[in-house]
Order: sequence, then structure tokens, then C-alpha cells
Amino acid sequence: MASRFSLLFSNVWRPRLPPPAFLVLFYFVFIIIGAFLLWLPIANNGEVSLMDAFFTSTSAVTVTGLVLADTGSAYTGFGQAVIAFLIQLGGLGLMTFAVLVLGALGIPVGMPQRLILREDLNQTSMHNLFVLVRIIAVVAFVCQAIGTLLLMFVFVPAYGWSGIWQAVFHSISAFNNAGFALHDDSLSQWVGNPLINLVITALFILGGLGFIVVGDIYQNRKWRKLTLHSKLMIVGTIGLIAWGSILFGLLEWSNPATLGPLSTADKLWASWFQGVTPRTAGFNTIDTAGMHDSTTLLTMTLMLVGGGSTSTAGGIKVTTLFVLLLATVAFFRRRQTLHAFGRSLGIEEVMKVMALTTISILMVLSGIFLISISHDGEFLDLAFEVTSAFGTVGLSRGTTGELDALGRAIIIVMMFVGRVGPLAVGFFLATRSIPRVKYPPGQIYLG
Repeated sequence: MASRFSLLFSNVWRPRLPPPAFLVLFYFVFIIIGAFLLWLPIANNGEVSLMDAFFTSTSAVTVTGLVLADTGSAYTGFGQAVIAFLIQLGGLGLMTFAVLVLGALGIPVGMPQRLILREDLNQTSMHNLFVLVRIIAVVAFVCQAIGTLLLMFVFVPAYGWSGIWQAVFHSISAFNNAGFALHDDSLSQWVGNPLINLVITALFILGGLGFIVVGDIYQNRKWRKLTLHSKLMIVGTIGLIAWGSILFGLLEWSNPATLGPLSTADKLWASWFQGVTPRTAGFNTIDTAGMHDSTTLLTMTLMLVGGGSTSTAGGIKVTTLFVLLLATVAFFRRRQTLHAFGRSLGIEEVMKVMALTTISILMVLSGIFLISISHDGEFLDLAFEVTSAFGTVGLSRGTTGELDALGRAIIIVMMFVGRVGPLAVGFFLATRSIPRVKYPPGQIYLG
């Protein structure tokens, strides 16, 4: 019976589209299904339109966190469960879930499905794909379970037994870097709570590091044995967190709209949290709209960088930033290769990250340009919104709810492209092509 079902599945699910195109279609279908479920009367309080449901579904599947209404009051328990499920699907990868389900049913995964899984996991080879899927499942389950247990010490005393669901929801949202919260002020009422500031940030740091890095740390446990990717991710993450937290504290320390009214201890906690959350987590413990322009630009920079490859985070990725920095150093030192931690990187890696960065910047600038045409609001707020959407962060300066239909459509496209677009771009960058015609070298003047 299982073999017959396996043969039927293999024949039915044989994608005729290229893997990146099929992956895009796959994500879009789940967004449509999620929107329909959230639009049902059982899922909301009756004030959610189909467009609102579609926006929320897109935000959940792309693990962004931008919302048009407070999730805790606009959606019922069923609706919140749908959002949590969509977050889990989008954060860990739709194909990861499919492979886990097929494995549980004893259905073999064919080559077409493996190709799509490779794109969903942002890999360039077929090696150890199923090992990576198992690592993702174990890391996600363990981290979210521990996070739920710890968060119950905060939410159960405050909300009774319903605090258990609060702990589960926020644990899922934090680990998947989604930024959805069940409170209209996100987590601002716990700005000085050590458990919230440590558990929530630990969850989205682990989720943003990437499953390969977490698995590498668990298997080797010694710095010298870690891969170059893991070393770059760990050093880069620590550096960006320190940079973001310290600068945020310095810039906002006396701002009456953010850190000013807080005690010294709460200021330090808030600076830590807000320095980490732009790494595509999307939670906030202070009023984001009250930040200085300089802090807003700092946050936008961190949002654009994002987290790690094969993680629940978005952005251009930490390794991309550091390869660009290494390439800049190598250029001024007249080196043909990049050196880091006793390893070298060639020109191919530089070309890939340059292409990904260029495309990402062009997408963000295009989104800002289009949304500024139809809206006369504060330019920095609009730019912040678009950057947050593309980086799948979810932080907002209060502009989301004020957007018209065109503005919301632009944000939807930016969220979708920010989550799915880089995966498709990565596929084409990984495809080698041998030129049939060679041209003589030319010269241009740069700088």
C-alpha cells in the first residue's frame, strides 16, 4: 500500500518548472491557504478583511512580523494557531516540513523534490541534505521547547493558564525570527524583565545563526574544529550584536521617547534587546517610532544585513557582509584571494555576494521609490518600513496601518521577495555556464 502511494505521489508531484520557480509557487500557495484560513469567521473577530488576512498570511509565511492590527485581539485562538503554524512553515522551510512528513509516512523523496529542497535550504549541492533536515528538526524542537518552558515563568503568573499558549506562541515566533507578538506594544511591558530579555533574544540568535552552525557547534565543540562558515557567523554575529547594542545605548540614552524615562538597569536591557532584534527578529521593548534618525539608520543597516544562511533569519546574511569586507581588504592589499581563519576564498565567492548584495540593494531602493510615489508621509518612516519588509524583520515606526492598498501591496511584494527571492537568485548564481565565445580584455577606469 505504501509503495503504491509512493508511486502515485512521485507521479503527481513531479515539478515541470525549474526548482526556484516551483519553490516560489509553493510559498505563494501556502500564503493563499493561510489567508483563506485567517479570513474565516472562526479565526478573527469579524473586522479582518480578505486583504488584511492576505497581508498577515504573507507576513507569517515570510517570517516578517509586520501586521495591520494587534494579533492578540484581532485573531482568535484558532487564528493565532494558524499564524504560529505558518510561521513554523516559513521559518524552517516548506520543503523541510514536506520531507519530514514524507519520511514519517515512509515515502521516498525523488530527485525533483530533492532539487527543490536544496533551493529551500539555500544549498549548492545535494550532499547531506537529509542530515541537514534532521538537524533543523531537532534544533527547532529542542530550542522552542526549552524557550516555552522558560517563558511560562513570565506569562503564566501574568495571564493564568492562557499564559501557556502565550509562551508557546512567542517561543515559536522568536526562534523563527518572525516578530509576531500577542500584545499591541510587542514586549514593551517587559522592557526590564531579565527572563524576557535573555530567553527571547537567545531564541532568535540561535535561529538566526543557522542550523548548520548550531549543528557544527554541537558536533565539534572546539573552535579549531569548526568550519570557516561557522567561525565567520559566530564572530560576525557577536560583532554586530555588540556594535548594535552599544551604539543604540549611546544614541538613545537621553531620548525621552525611548530610553530616557527608564532606570539605568532597564536602559541597559533595552539597549541589548534593541541591538539584537534588528537581526530580523522584529520584537521591540521600546517605542520604535520615537528613535532618533541616527538610530533609525543604524537599525535599518542591521535589518538589511540580517542573520545567517540556512537560518530562520532574512537579510543579505552576515557571511555576505564579511566576504564583502574581506574582498575590500584584499583589494587594497593587492591580493587575489581572501584569507580568514587560515582558509582562503576565491573570486567566485566574491562575485556571488556582490551579485546578491547588488540585487538586494536595488530591490530595497525600488521599493522605497515606489512607496514614496503614492505616500506623502515621513520619508524615513517609509524607507524603514520597506527595509524591514525586505529583511523580513517586522519592526515598524507605525506606518504599516496607515498604508493604502497600493502601499500594502508593495510591502507584501517586498516581504515575499525578501524571503523567497534570494533563494531563487542563489540557484542561478550556483549554475555554471561555459562561455562559447571569448573576447579580448578591455580596460575601464574606476574610482
